[in-house]
Amino acid sequence: MELRELGEFGLIQRLTRMLAEAGVATSPKGASFPLVIGIGDDAAAWRIAAWRMNDAIELSTTDTVVDGVHFTRETTPWHDLGWKVMVANLSDIAAMGGVPLYALVTLGLPEDTPVADIELLYQGMIECCREYGAAIAGGDVVRSPVAFVSVTLNGVHHGQPMLRSAAKVGDLLAVTGFLGSSRGGLELLIRHPTVDSEAAIYLCQAHRRPRPRVAEGRILSEAGVLAGMDISDGLLDDLGKMMVASGMAAQVDSWRVPVHPLLLRAFPDRALRMALAGGEEYELLYAAPAPVMEMTIARIPGAAVIGRVVAGAPGQVGVLDHDGRHLPGLDAGWDHFRS
Repeated sequence: MELRELGEFGLIQRLTRMLAEAGVATSPKGASFPLVIGIGDDAAAWRIAAWRMNDAIELSTTDTVVDGVHFTRETTPWHDLGWKVMVANLSDIAAMGGVPLYALVTLGLPEDTPVADIELLYQGMIECCREYGAAIAGGDVVRSPVAFVSVTLNGVHHGQPMLRSAAKVGDLLAVTGFLGSSRGGLELLIRHPTVDSEAAIYLCQAHRRPRPRVAEGRILSEAGVLAGMDISDGLLDDLGKMMVASGMAAQVDSWRVPVHPLLLRAFPDRALRMALAGGEEYELLYAAPAPVMEMTIARIPGAAVIGRVVAGAPGQVGVLDHDGRHLPGLDAGWDHFRS
């Protein structure tokens, strides 16, 4: 059945049933900010009296993916797309050390879209919400010449959120896990190079099913990390953004950047470039003084120090080899408007 046969309200009713049956249309169990009005009214509502009393900060983020720009059906099936679009928003909340709460989902769909595809999309979102404790509280559906999905997610932080602008000279830089694997998976899905099956499975999964570092974000914030962001557009690109916001420069030790052995096996000559410039990682990048950094490395398996914040032109990022020489000609990360 195509969407034109089911109609807008038929689709909304079907998706509402899916969310209700999956348990992600109501407040997560034990939520401090209970959902009062969910799907079916003009707006969603949740109680914030506790937020006012505890002096917490509300967080809000949004992310949109467009067919042919951010994904293709060949590289990202509908089921995985639902997972990824939720991850992109969860990762933004995680990057500030927050706890995710309620999402609003807007769908733009051609009228000949198979309804089964939309259900797969929502199944991916449901799985992600279940795993990371978010709920879908409403949204909108519109006809569009090209498919797109837009998610707005609210969260909360009891304390001081991590900011891109809080890095200081002398801070160490670290990431929460392996980099470049998503880019390697995308390369496999687009160009189909010959690699062994173990590497292919791992890399494609890294691209299609990235994991937001929500728990790690809480650990960083509780440890006293003040500067952080997620890696969605590539390490060098996002580190440059953090340094612009902080008015600082950075140096990255290339040999310290964590690269998964299966990425090295599949792309021995390109793995480092993928780790430095690959996007859709959703690991967290953060800066902290050495004593704080030591605590975070001890508490987050896979976290690794990769460099330091230095004085210099805001946004300037140098990549050094073992001998302290700068490596030239490295690719930048994702930019919506770069040719």
